[in-house]
Amino acid sequence: MVSRRRFLQTGSLAAGVSVALPTLARAAEADKDLPPAIAGLRPLGAEAKPITVEESVERQEKARRLMRDERLSAILLAQGTSLAYFAGIRWEGGERLFAMVLPAKGEAFYVAPAFEEGRAREQIAQAPDGAKPDVRIWQEDESPYVRVAQGLSDRGIAAGTVGVEETVKFVFANELRKAAASATFASATPVTAGCRMIKSRHEIDLMRLASKVTLAAYEATYRSMKVGMTQRDVGKLLEAAHRKLGFEGGADVQVGEFSAFPHGSVAPQGIHESTIVMIDGGCSVEGYQSDITRTFVLGKVDDKMKRVFDIVHRAQSAALAAARPGVEAGSVDAAARKVISDAGYGPDYKYFAHRLGHGMGMDGHEWPYLVRGNSMKLQPEMTFSDEPGIYIRGEFGIRLEDDMHITESGAELFTAQSPSLEDPFGKA
Repeated sequence: MVSRRRFLQTGSLAAGVSVALPTLARAAEADKDLPPAIAGLRPLGAEAKPITVEESVERQEKARRLMRDERLSAILLAQGTSLAYFAGIRWEGGERLFAMVLPAKGEAFYVAPAFEEGRAREQIAQAPDGAKPDVRIWQEDESPYVRVAQGLSDRGIAAGTVGVEETVKFVFANELRKAAASATFASATPVTAGCRMIKSRHEIDLMRLASKVTLAAYEATYRSMKVGMTQRDVGKLLEAAHRKLGFEGGADVQVGEFSAFPHGSVAPQGIHESTIVMIDGGCSVEGYQSDITRTFVLGKVDDKMKRVFDIVHRAQSAALAAARPGVEAGSVDAAARKVISDAGYGPDYKYFAHRLGHGMGMDGHEWPYLVRGNSMKLQPEMTFSDEPGIYIRGEFGIRLEDDMHITESGAELFTAQSPSLEDPFGKA
């Protein structure tokens, strides 16, 4: 799919029209086959405002402050969301190292494969120091790690402590240690997570929009579902609904006994009357994620399903009420888990088999986590999933998941809670 923003970035109007007309024609043809609830969705892309270079500058300055607090001389980022977060660079490079090194003092430098120099400079031009970047290229028979070591030496920190971002491949980190033997390497997580887990108002707005989009896609899909469809059929509808709303997204679909697998099964599944259906997924808005689960039934709901849904609903509400600045992350998990255990679905992880929630942002799962034993104190502008569940093997599972924002005085969900299995979107 070509988004409106991508279309506008393609260059001349004539070139854009030549690309866009066939695309729009294909989309219009495809829409003829969509159910009315999905075909009637309207794009929300105009509500998404991209992160600016000025925001990236602020992020880098905060990272430098945290580096000084942690006594780090620099942090090293390779491909992944932290690179996008701090520099606006989205890079996939496989086994070849592309890296950004951000010192606690002074400008960043970049190490890139020589044959990728054009692509690298094109993206780096959008970074805070993009006007006059320090880019160090390496040929296929040369070592990128020597380039990093030389850059550290040029910055006067060859013997400093370098924080390595947590997703950097072991082979990269291992070779860096050999090439920069005078340096000490440590985790960059106190800096990267220290910045990323506290969201700006702009980030909150993007995440709120992502949740809005996904919930709208879910509802349109729900209203288009029929007994006899397969999980694959429903998955295609979910993807189409997200596209109609202007974003790429989708969800896993689990039916009946397979809904008792928290992350689903690969077994083929069909939709039957009076059978639990669970959909879990989301979308990305300017790089920011949603993660929502809805569980419902097409047809008559039996009493046991209703009781379990009510317990999970109360657990989600208990977590929301417990979440506020100053409380320990683990206590929010405990609030939800107590509701479930007190209702007979304990102890511990017997039926509620996973933690309550995870941090969210540019990654669907990121720091910090709402899990037993996590003593980190919640702060305003943190964001999490709130997703309790009960999973009864051989029968069914029920999970409710909405994305939660810690406010100055408590917490809010970006989306309204699901009221029932029979009316999952509250609009019967």
